[in-house]
Amino acid sequence: MADGVVPHFQNDTGLERIEIGAKEFQCIGAKPPFDHPHVYLDMGSDSEIVCPYCSTLYVHNPALGPSEADPADCVWTPAAASA
Repeated sequence: MADGVVPHFQNDTGLERIEIGAKEFQCIGAKPPFDHPHVYLDMGSDSEIVCPYCSTLYVHNPALGPSEADPADCVWTPAAASA
């Protein structure tokens, strides 16, 4: 995403599926300090992708903004980006 910060999503609650508005993003697993390596995922022309570390299924929902998720608490903002 050349037009801004790549959105990050987390799955502290162990959900099987999270809907997101981005097709390019980073999955961090659980919130730090329990996160896995922050992996960049790109759905391309697909509408879903599975994180290879935590097996979370991310499903693109075009009704959501690029930095939004359902459930909303799955959005994670890195400390450097929020400062």
